[in-house]
Amino acid sequence: MIIVIFIVFAAAGFLVNGTLKSKFKKYSETPLKANLSGAEIAKLMLADNNITDVEVLSVEGQLSDHYNPLNKTVNLSPDVYYGRNASAAAVAAHECGHAVQHATSYTWLNLRSTLVPIQNSAGKILNFVLIASLLGGFAMGIDYDIVGYIVVSAYGVITLFTLVTLPVEFDASNRALAWVKTRNIVTPDEYAMSKDALKWAAMTYVVAALAALATLAYYVFMFFGGRD
Repeated sequence: MIIVIFIVFAAAGFLVNGTLKSKFKKYSETPLKANLSGAEIAKLMLADNNITDVEVLSVEGQLSDHYNPLNKTVNLSPDVYYGRNASAAAVAAHECGHAVQHATSYTWLNLRSTLVPIQNSAGKILNFVLIASLLGGFAMGIDYDIVGYIVVSAYGVITLFTLVTLPVEFDASNRALAWVKTRNIVTPDEYAMSKDALKWAAMTYVVAALAALATLAYYVFMFFGGRD
């Protein structure tokens, strides 16, 4: 059953990621009429939100864009940092949306940040227990129920993290789209492109959350589903 879940969501993730890359490539081919680069858009959005302690940087990779709350940096891939198109505008504004969330103590972002170390620990515990079980841990006297509680609890934390990520990402996109529209960064046609690009970016998180929920349900059923 777990293999089926993996295959289904791996296929869904592959499809969504492929569509995302295709959309970004397509929308990158139309020059932004405002002729602003992603870096310039990011700096402008930060300034408009009175954020002066966040640095905009260029980082290697494709779709490697992210906001780092630890050192307060908006990190943009070269295509976005230097790009002057709807895709670059959407991504740059989205990452700045996270910076605005941080500056305004957005509840869901604070919760996700709190969960990061807990999720990392849960992942390590889960890997240890599963590997121990595969190597004959049950035969060595490890109680099946205890393993079940540990696995379900650890994966529950991981699932919670993926669910909390959803409102964080959707809110950042909403902030980005509202700003580029009211600030006249994009034309109506470019706005539609930006919105579509961010929609497919958000879908990657939706697939991850659904996969986590399905896997958690599987573990619950596997360890506790057969009881009276």
